[in-house]
Amino acid sequence: MHDRTELKQPDTTSTKQSSGFLRGRYRWTVCALLFFATTINYIDRQVIGILKPTLAAELHWSEIDYSNIVFAFTAAYAIGLLLVGRLMDWLGTKKGLSLAVFVWSIAAMAHAFVRSVMGFSVVRFALGIGEAGNFPAAIKTVAEWFPKNERALATGIFNAGSNVGAVITPLIVPWITVHFGWPWAFLVTGSLGFVWLAFWWRLYRRPEQHPKVTSQELAHITSDPPEPTVRVRWRELLRHRQMWAFALGKCMTDPVWWIYLFWVPDFLHKNHGITLLTIGLPLVTIYLIADVGSIAGGWISSALIKRGWSLNAGRKTAMLICAVCVVPIVFASETKELWVAVGLVGLAASAHQGWSANLFTLVSDMFPRGAVGSVVGLGGMAGMIGGMLIAKIVGYILEWTSSYVPVFIIAGFAYLIALAAIHLLVPKLEPVTLDQQTK
Repeated sequence: MHDRTELKQPDTTSTKQSSGFLRGRYRWTVCALLFFATTINYIDRQVIGILKPTLAAELHWSEIDYSNIVFAFTAAYAIGLLLVGRLMDWLGTKKGLSLAVFVWSIAAMAHAFVRSVMGFSVVRFALGIGEAGNFPAAIKTVAEWFPKNERALATGIFNAGSNVGAVITPLIVPWITVHFGWPWAFLVTGSLGFVWLAFWWRLYRRPEQHPKVTSQELAHITSDPPEPTVRVRWRELLRHRQMWAFALGKCMTDPVWWIYLFWVPDFLHKNHGITLLTIGLPLVTIYLIADVGSIAGGWISSALIKRGWSLNAGRKTAMLICAVCVVPIVFASETKELWVAVGLVGLAASAHQGWSANLFTLVSDMFPRGAVGSVVGLGGMAGMIGGMLIAKIVGYILEWTSSYVPVFIIAGFAYLIALAAIHLLVPKLEPVTLDQQTK
């Protein structure tokens, strides 16, 4: 159904004089909806990591079997991101994100009904296709609802949902599994997406159509110089070094997050004897620390820019801080103390989230709004290609060596190398001028 609410005209004369309360705050409600979508997204993808020791014992998986299941998810996510950016640009965020949540929720619940490696690979593939829609839609929504100087903070807030999801999962999944069996863990968590859909469909509209957005808030949202609504071809995006900078950053650092998500429970189980019933507190601690990094990383660059730093200096300084904070994880596999290992992994996960908030925001810094969904989709696909590779690499490393030392060395230095590559490609965050068709 098309929304026929009369479009508002922004009152630009009063925006600068208005306080945050007077000009309205509904954009933060939208940000909260994105936060909860991301929370559910990560709950659904992380359940299998929590249950990995249980499923491996019951279903007789090898390390290679598990890596193949993870590979199926990451391969589907890569394929999905190749397509979903354009889908979001075409359908719009309301319909596009609704479709994505519906698909991944059905796939998450379907895990309860399979038993073979092939069966798990098929439903993980379907989950990856659906979950690929979340971040392109969320980044596009932030670009539509926030001016540039607030986008990194908004991105950091909704991205923090990934950490909250990672906190909730080890609290509820073991309890459900012990009392009702592991199939119910997938059924209960998979159903959460349908609850979110009811709120999203009722509360979301574009800012210029929303009755709860004041003219002052709309003026604030649209305070950046206007940009044309455009349709951009992928081959046009691939001509620009800015696109490759984002893609390389994703390809080199997204795989590290998959290590945390899919293998840290197994690492704690093998190195420190953590069981399904005792894994909750260590994982909750790791992801609570990561939550701080998600918001702090976005806040650092936004604060620097508000103090007069350039976009280039503000974003890259925040990313450098995050990259340096990941390095100590190389010692996590050597320590015999559980809480030292938890602290090192938590610091690295926190730094990854701060890095990710700024990396995503680079897209809206350099590309027009009409191309944001496509750019995030292409870059995300590059990240998932890296995720496909790391799934196989980690599987074989563990099968052959039974050691996490090489795994954490890879994680520790990926960000510094990625930042160097980004800086070489885009020494300054110059806006892209696209050969495009105006809609």
